[in-house]
Amino acid sequence: MFDSPSPNADLLRSILEPLLEDFQYWFQRSRLLLETEALPFLGTEQRDSLLKRIVVAQQEVSTAQMLFRATGGQVGIELSVMKPWHDLVAECWQVAVRRRMQEAGAQQSDEKDCNGL
Repeated sequence: MFDSPSPNADLLRSILEPLLEDFQYWFQRSRLLLETEALPFLGTEQRDSLLKRIVVAQQEVSTAQMLFRATGGQVGIELSVMKPWHDLVAECWQVAVRRRMQEAGAQQSDEKDCNGL
């Protein structure tokens, strides 16, 4: 993080605050998916690793949000800090897409079975 006063604090706030909220939203949604849904395409080690990385990222984002709020939006976050969060969200989206594809395939199989009766 850097703490130099920004003449564009409103611009920073309008971009960074929703971005951090989006990270929290996607991490929470992904965490819920990993903790509650059966994902046969994802091995136990992969699932556990992804879940641990999500928990750590949630903590990091929470810390960044607290610092951002504590300074009245006067600090930014280095891209090198946010890039891993972005990559992790993209990885979570890939898991969600695979789950949807798997569900769609299962649904099509069920429909074929029903039509064959």
